[in-house]
Amino acid sequence: MADTNPGKRPLSPHLTIYRPQMTSVSSIFVRITGNAMLVAGLMIVWWFVAAATGPDAFARANGVITSWFGDLVLLLSTWALWYHMFGGLRHLIWDAGYGLEIEEAETMGMIMIIASFAMTIVCVIIL
Repeated sequence: MADTNPGKRPLSPHLTIYRPQMTSVSSIFVRITGNAMLVAGLMIVWWFVAAATGPDAFARANGVITSWFGDLVLLLSTWALWYHMFGGLRHLIWDAGYGLEIEEAETMGMIMIIASFAMTIVCVIIL
């Protein structure tokens, strides 16, 4: 379609002038954490396959998972799991028609962050 009015229409807001909101940032992080949990899932599957393959393969996989890198990935994946779960609960609340006001939505975003860190700490202490 031809633009009959080039240069005279206002531009839509761009990232340089747009202030990210709690709802948009938390939504983006829910998507990121959902994809990031695949890394931990693949590491655990690799560990199980290595256990079924033989002692040499298991020793190699177990060495990676119990290293500082493996511990870091599993810790971050635990946080991602909790954050993703609380994001899903937030969307269930929104689907029911509650918490749609801006202040309530931002409060629920902060609750997601705090609760995910708290539950990660609880999991680290228990496990």
